[in-house]
Amino acid sequence: MARVKRGVMHLKRRTNLLKKTKGYRWGRKSKIKLAKPAVRKAGAYAFAHRRDKKGVQRRLWQVQLNAAVREYGISYSRFIDLLKKSKIDLDRKVLSQLAQKYPEVFKKLVESLTESK
Repeated sequence: MARVKRGVMHLKRRTNLLKKTKGYRWGRKSKIKLAKPAVRKAGAYAFAHRRDKKGVQRRLWQVQLNAAVREYGISYSRFIDLLKKSKIDLDRKVLSQLAQKYPEVFKKLVESLTESK
């Protein structure tokens, strides 16, 4: 059986790993032993924070909506309650965009909710 030399793949694997650690500080960018766990942890953090990002964005929309409806004398929780009772299925993202980009439309929406209560 012929001998298999694996130098090419060994170097390729190491260079690919070090490409991923570009911009890291200290030895984690150049030493294989330190780079491996750094890349593994970075991937785990990236995965988790992609999920967290969605919650952060939702909280931002809630704050923006609260500020927008306070101008009309309603609290955020009361506003959401009125939306649900009126069976208006707009999510917080769309409502926040309405409040920012189309304040006239948002004003009509709020007024229609407060009239119907």
